Amino acid sequence: MAECVIGDGSKKETPRKTLPPNHRFLQPERAVKNITDMAIWEKSEAYMEYTGFIATLNEAIKGKPLSVDCKISDNVKKLLDMLEKIDRIIDDYPPVEQPQRFGNTAFREWLGRVKHNTTDFLQDALDPTLHVTVPEIKVYLEESFGNATRIDYGTGHEMSFIMFLCCLYKIGMLEADDNVATVFMIFNKYIQIARRLQKTYRMEPAGSHGVWSLDDYQFVPFIWGSSQLVDQPKIYPPAKFLEEDIIDKYADDYMFISCIKYIKEVKKGPFAEHSNQLWSISAVGSWTKINQGLIKMYKKEVLAKFPVVQHVLFGSLLPIKRFPLNH
Repeated sequence: MAECVIGDGSKKETPRKTLPPNHRFLQPERAVKNITDMAIWEKSEAYMEYTGFIATLNEAIKGKPLSVDCKISDNVKKLLDMLEKIDRIIDDYPPVEQPQRFGNTAFREWLGRVKHNTTDFLQDALDPTLHVTVPEIKVYLEESFGNATRIDYGTGHEMSFIMFLCCLYKIGMLEADDNVATVFMIFNKYIQIARRLQKTYRMEPAGSHGVWSLDDYQFVPFIWGSSQLVDQPKIYPPAKFLEEDIIDKYADDYMFISCIKYIKEVKKGPFAEHSNQLWSISAVGSWTKINQGLIKMYKKEVLAKFPVVQHVLFGSLLPIKRFPLNH
């Protein structure tokens, strides 16, 4: 693994209070090479950090609409500017004329350009004292938008972006005060880019999708989106999320409803047939139960699946080493 050192600690340490001054950053690598490695992953520091991060942000946004007045720090603004630049690059690579219906090859050109620019983008966004972190964290960002070979996108790419966000907290660029804005502004902007890529380049869903699958592409917006709806009388009982007027009225305020709206735009036919799992969820009596159930389902159907985890990257910030019990 390539590595570099954060410095001698002589500069002010405020942006990196979570890390020791001599911390060694690593080029992230795959570590779950076969099924037996899954047990190492599920006891790893990366697994605990990642699931803890999802739970923390899940709690931070509970009962809040996207329009809530939340703190938007300068660092959040810088990250939004970076995502806006990534979004705009799509304009430079329109789909090409090609015989096959799915997987437009212009996506490869788009992703190549993004990867060419990620170092500069991150250096613009980060405090200069954190530039040493770029070789480690940029890989998570680059893996967030889909696979260039297969021109597909799925929950593993979504996971890579959330790991990228988790790393930004670990290096101290984002802090607890940013939790709501991280979900409502940064993650929400990322989901909008992912949807635009899916539509523009007709990306294939990554991996196999059984009846358990919530959606062809995403999972976490349903978790965080259901947390937003806890104790919200407007969309209660939860079955209301299937009603057209509710979708039209609340898609801009609640991520869960926005996901349903997007599915209805891109899929034809009865909802109960093309999105059976979501149809089943609509019968659950409360958003709290839905939220808890989705977290369990995510751990079982995404984080415990080798086809997803074999692509996960581990470095110094999200290490594969065992989580210390006295942590």
